[in-house]
Amino acid sequence: MLLMPQRDWQWIYNDAYGVLSVSLGSDMEFLTPYKIKALIPDALSIVEFSVEHARFYIDFIERLGKSVNVADVIKVQLSLNATAAHFMLKPQMPKSWFFDSSAICVYSELGKVFQLRCQGVDADVMVVESNLQASLVMLLSSQLMLNDNKSLKQFECIKVMNDRLHPKKIKRQTAAA
Repeated sequence: MLLMPQRDWQWIYNDAYGVLSVSLGSDMEFLTPYKIKALIPDALSIVEFSVEHARFYIDFIERLGKSVNVADVIKVQLSLNATAAHFMLKPQMPKSWFFDSSAICVYSELGKVFQLRCQGVDADVMVVESNLQASLVMLLSSQLMLNDNKSLKQFECIKVMNDRLHPKKIKRQTAAA
């Protein structure tokens, strides 16, 4: 079942877990992975889940239906995290140096899945913000080591130049006649 935004939804910084959360009414709270150092100052106070946030969330769910085949609960999780990243994370500079360039030019758009290649490892990412030169992507894989000291965890975001985005490999089945 897909959750649709309600008037009482709001962004709250959850001190107990040290992350941004979405209060989904009186009895439910969704925790994002986004910690205080990555958030804009407004995210540290109670912020209404606005009409603009709701539009983005619903649009993202609709785009997911066209780009990935996952259960509704996963669509909600991805969409809430993407909405939080889009509106509540501090702007980032691209950190493309961690990733291999792609030989194929891709068209980056909201909700599209790509792969990033880092130290010979491919990781799935989803676009949560895009422009002509760079995209903010959310890690779908469980973890990605960027170097010996730095890693990304699932649903964390990083901005990269679009020339680092590799098309997602599609597994095709061939039947021999």
